[in-house]
Amino acid sequence: MTLERAAEIFTVINFGVIGLSHVVQPRVWVEFFARMREYGHAGVFVNGMLSLMVGSIIVSLHNVWSGMATIVTLIGWAQVLKGLIALSAPAVSMKGIMRVSEERAHEFQWAGAAFLVLSAIIVWSWL
Repeated sequence: MTLERAAEIFTVINFGVIGLSHVVQPRVWVEFFARMREYGHAGVFVNGMLSLMVGSIIVSLHNVWSGMATIVTLIGWAQVLKGLIALSAPAVSMKGIMRVSEERAHEFQWAGAAFLVLSAIIVWSWL
């Protein structure tokens, strides 16, 4: 197995599980981010470190800029960028966490559906 394929599998597992969780448990995600909001910028740091960890694993193993595999590389860099913003400008990331509410729980379902579609596209590219 190549490192690129390992990164793709890692991405499919992470985005698949998190995507499914967003779809079926949106209110728990609201609760999670509400708790992160209570911790202020420290909560933003937790979210940022998680994004940076996932993104840095992907980009360190997957630097493919052609075909469908580019999606994985872009996902990795997007996660690194999200982590960079959260850790270097937490007030910017706090604005996003401030939007989270029970009334907007459906937005987690839409994001989850997008994660599941991305995971399916990556798997489809293997065929």
